[in-house]
Amino acid sequence: MHNETPTLKRELGLLDGTMLVVGSMIGSGIFIVSAGITQNIGSAGWLIAIWIVSALITITAAVSYGELSAMFPHAGGQYIYLKESYNKLIAFLYGWSFFAVIQTGTIAAVGVAFSKFTAYLIPAVSDENILYEIGSFKLNAAQLVSIGTIIFLSYINSKGVRNGKYIQTIFTITKIASLFGLIIFGFILAAKADIWNANWTDAWNAQSFQKDSNSWIPVSGYALASAIAASMVGSLFSSDAWNGVTFISGEIKNPERNVGLSLFLGTLIVSVIYILANVMYLAVMPLQEIAFAPSERVAVAASQHIFGATGTIVIAIMIMISTFGCNNGLIMAGSRVYYTMAKDGLFFKKAAELNKASVPGWGLWIQCIWASFLCLTGKYGDLLDYVMIIVIIFYILTIYGIFILRKKMPDANRPYKAFAYPFLPALYIIVASAICIALLIDRTSTCGWGVLIMLAGIPVYYITRPKETA
Repeated sequence: MHNETPTLKRELGLLDGTMLVVGSMIGSGIFIVSAGITQNIGSAGWLIAIWIVSALITITAAVSYGELSAMFPHAGGQYIYLKESYNKLIAFLYGWSFFAVIQTGTIAAVGVAFSKFTAYLIPAVSDENILYEIGSFKLNAAQLVSIGTIIFLSYINSKGVRNGKYIQTIFTITKIASLFGLIIFGFILAAKADIWNANWTDAWNAQSFQKDSNSWIPVSGYALASAIAASMVGSLFSSDAWNGVTFISGEIKNPERNVGLSLFLGTLIVSVIYILANVMYLAVMPLQEIAFAPSERVAVAASQHIFGATGTIVIAIMIMISTFGCNNGLIMAGSRVYYTMAKDGLFFKKAAELNKASVPGWGLWIQCIWASFLCLTGKYGDLLDYVMIIVIIFYILTIYGIFILRKKMPDANRPYKAFAYPFLPALYIIVASAICIALLIDRTSTCGWGVLIMLAGIPVYYITRPKETA
């Protein structure tokens, strides 16, 4: 009895699942990406419209996933859905992309965002403090802070799902409260009618800032559609990682109900926060200031209007809380995908083992090592640009999987069915496909690399496949 094999424990309730969705979604994006969107689109109306459309797309995808999560309430989430809908190759390509850049690259980037804003409070840990240099490689203090947080959170999560759950809930509630506080104080202390009115004059006259000529040019027709697609990369990335709760379905109580409900509640909460934050930006700052906030840190510029000189410190603390909690959710969820892949013979065998705390400890540490390496390379920013199109492609494939499974498994138990099927899932597929096509046309260099990273998994799959039957 003492040598009984550890199994995943269902210790997470509806609140825990919802906090994982919210905590994983809210990182540093909402504090930054509105600057780039405003440079692309140049109007208050289109800025808010892009955030609303992104919210609708995200919520639509989340409620569609509810059907799949209820059908397959096991660890692995999206990987499982793709395997059941298509085959092991498609599932492997998702898992390959997930480990290579999607999850680990995001963990690295969020870790760096944490260290960047820590440097506001402790200048000694900035990226300008070079600790070691050899050839073109430079090791700076910020990288060590980033890696340190990733190691610390991996260690905490390796000691049991309950530890990760407590960090997630505490930090997520704190970040929700602080974001709502920023929004409310913004409206009360810094909103100005003249700024608001000026921002909403010609609210739908889109214009794009051209860096080469340092001027704004009006955009319409195809140019407008391209600008919207480019802008939505930022808003959709800020709204991503909501599917993390599906990866830990094997540890959620009553997953048939709670996973789908967590997806809906979590994406709804975040969408409301994001839209209100952008409305607040427009009430506090002229559109030009949003577009050209120093280092694109829109929230820092807004907080200086709200809180004066202490604004930077307020935002620095908020982003540290936000990114720390975000990375905890990403680290917790990611290892469950490698665990499920390994059980299918498609990842390192050791990743299929649970440690004494009944969590996939080996998967946590291999994820930690690769994410830390990405922190050192300094290339994670490029990887995130490359990977956004992969994320959307797999969302499209997963939601199309609902249609496939309705025919493939007509009699399967479906405790929850996709809301407004087939219309909403079909609408998501059409809109997301249009975004992908526009990105491939206009950002061939970065998005093309993203697709190549994904396709590079095909030979890896066939090379490693014999091990599955060995």
